[in-house]
Amino acid sequence: MNYLKIGSICTLIALCATPVTARDFTIAAWGGNYQDAQREAYFKPFMKEQGLKFVETTYLGGLAELKAMADTGNVTWDLVMAGGTDAQLACDEGLLEEISWDALGGGKDLLPAAVQPCAAGNVVIGNGFAYNAEVFPDAPPRDWADFFNLEKFPGKRGMINNPYMNLEYALMADGVPLDKVYEVLSTPEGIDRAFAKMDTIKAQLQFWEAGSQPVEWLVAKNVAMSSAYNGRIITAKHEGKPLEFVWKNHIYNIDVWAVPKGAPYKEQAMEFLKLANNAEAQAKFSAAMPYGPTNVNAIKLMSEADAKDLPVGDNIAEALPYSDAFWIENYDTLKERWSNWVVQ
Repeated sequence: MNYLKIGSICTLIALCATPVTARDFTIAAWGGNYQDAQREAYFKPFMKEQGLKFVETTYLGGLAELKAMADTGNVTWDLVMAGGTDAQLACDEGLLEEISWDALGGGKDLLPAAVQPCAAGNVVIGNGFAYNAEVFPDAPPRDWADFFNLEKFPGKRGMINNPYMNLEYALMADGVPLDKVYEVLSTPEGIDRAFAKMDTIKAQLQFWEAGSQPVEWLVAKNVAMSSAYNGRIITAKHEGKPLEFVWKNHIYNIDVWAVPKGAPYKEQAMEFLKLANNAEAQAKFSAAMPYGPTNVNAIKLMSEADAKDLPVGDNIAEALPYSDAFWIENYDTLKERWSNWVVQ
């Protein structure tokens, strides 16, 4: 009897019966300082605890890469940080693993919007506007009505070249209460009203594409005010730039962690979510990157100086939660109208 041959066959059978992962645990996120802070707060502690090697890559948004993984069966990510809208769309299309919140402790310490069927909300982002304190040293702008008031506050305005959030800002500037913004925007008359308000500053608009541009423009005084992400402005302020972020009526949205469908390290990825939901870990992240935690206990662990610059706590009292549902339903139509409006 050829024992060598039999041994080889047995070895082959054993290998075939054992799942083999030919790559390291892979995380896709936004990159930059944002991902640097995540690495220290989440990635390194988790991988050390689990005894895993990991690699990182950059996610650029949208569903193309997730769809390609689903179509080919070659799932190259185990975790992805995504915007809420993309995560909801991906969940609806079956591109993400469903989350068992019971296994994660129920999410009782998280903001309600963070507990999603296929995602765990992790980072609260403030979207508002900022100005250069050297330009307005005495009576600075305080709300969206001021942002749209070219007579009292002359100068160019920076805005992202997209309808989302801008139309909400316009309605708030026109006097629509926070709790009525999406109700109004859901009507043809409300959309017309938002675009009519945008008309009042259109001649002074300068559109940005990247989150770094508002900081650059404000520091150079190319614009008097600009919509911006709070983290970009607060970071620049900590670096000594004379910039101020206006918290009144900012819009907050939530970035989420999700697990691509069929991820080889699915079990470990779900364990990662436990750490990502942890108050201490979130506090560490937010101290390094001034975006808010979704764990309501995290801010209590932070210094007063760090906490005051986050889009949570006291600053969330007069804020509008971004409606992923509204924009999923209406984005294509409003983007087309916006694009036409820009070039008219």
